[in-house]
Amino acid sequence: MRVIHLWLGVSIVVGFGLLFLWGLATWLLRRGPGRAYWWLLTFVQVSLLVQLVGGLVLIVSGGRMPWLHYVYGIWFPALVLIVAHWLAREAFADRPWAPFALAGFFSLGLTLRALLTGLGIG
Repeated sequence: MRVIHLWLGVSIVVGFGLLFLWGLATWLLRRGPGRAYWWLLTFVQVSLLVQLVGGLVLIVSGGRMPWLHYVYGIWFPALVLIVAHWLAREAFADRPWAPFALAGFFSLGLTLRALLTGLGIG
């Protein structure tokens, strides 16, 4: 289970990085991100939920991490995505991908920090 949790965590970090870079390229090229962008966003969000369940299983089985691992890995990215969803509907209805690109930037850093904390680095 730990190996799955690790690799899913790596894929979430990479996914957030791709969302950010894809959104940046979309902004620079002044065109829509395309359907695959939204599939990537869905993958990352579902992966976060699966990661949460896997983390809870690891906790129940006796695993413990520093509290920052939980904060950076689930709570902050979830809050950032909630704000991005709200902004995409309200303030950026003409460019709904833009808040998710910013969310990708911030969540990349947050989840990378969670990953490093979980690995005992930092």
